[in-house]
Amino acid sequence: MNITKIDDIQAFLAVAEDQSFTKAAARLGITPSALSHRMKSLEERLGIRLLTRTTRNVSPTEAGERLINSLSPLFEMISQEVEALGELRDKPSGTIRISCTDDQIELCLRPKIAKFLEDFPDVTVEIYVDYGFTNVVTERFDAGIRLGESISQDMIAIPVGPDIRLVVVGSPEYFEKYGEPKTPYELPQHKCVDIRHRPDGSIYAWEFEKDGKEFTVKGKGNIVFNSIMHVLNAAVDGVGLGFVPEELARPYLDDGRLKTVLIDWTPYFPGFHLYYPNRRQSSPAFLAFLEAFKYR
Repeated sequence: MNITKIDDIQAFLAVAEDQSFTKAAARLGITPSALSHRMKSLEERLGIRLLTRTTRNVSPTEAGERLINSLSPLFEMISQEVEALGELRDKPSGTIRISCTDDQIELCLRPKIAKFLEDFPDVTVEIYVDYGFTNVVTERFDAGIRLGESISQDMIAIPVGPDIRLVVVGSPEYFEKYGEPKTPYELPQHKCVDIRHRPDGSIYAWEFEKDGKEFTVKGKGNIVFNSIMHVLNAAVDGVGLGFVPEELARPYLDDGRLKTVLIDWTPYFPGFHLYYPNRRQSSPAFLAFLEAFKYR
């Protein structure tokens, strides 16, 4: 049976159910006369009358009833299987592309990524380390991670971590050799490990606050990275002082390989947020990712 004949059978079932060419035609999106012609053609091909037509209504003949009883359950089963395919389509699957930095991976993604991938085996997460503040829309990322204060207002931002603060850290060997700065204003006399996020950008100035006054200080280090992880490693190795997220340095602070200074000058501020365009139509996979990594 070709596709046209299957369509005719479905049209017959609609007429039999509605007992009206007008109602069935409206449901099928065709004219009543076209539907009547299709039913006549179907009856001619089968060689048997399926419908009894009167001036008021339409009803199935005995043959028509037999066809309804045998075929209606089959078409219902087909409809159910199509709906089941829709549910399978909506099962989280596909690829999610995230733009972020090394420290954001360590602090926000790494603690939860293993469980997420286990819970959603059909989802692939591609994580791109990027310190250049890439435009997630033009580069076709699903989302990016940034500090809450640096996200534009046309984006939706979801917190993926607590409030954070950057702290000045150094190794015990460094402090033994060069001493500890008592105020941020002494940092230009120290070896500071710097960071430059983009090749064409400026060296990041360390930010401090005291008694409601905000200010920045630049040290005079002779090594520059574009990754905060390498700044942290250099501080651990005694190369100089680093200015890093406190929780990123926590393991080294706890085991004594690093020590913080100027802690009273470094306030907390809104932490990392996952951001994405507010016009984005979110897939089931992306919604699952948001739910899994949202900070609570």
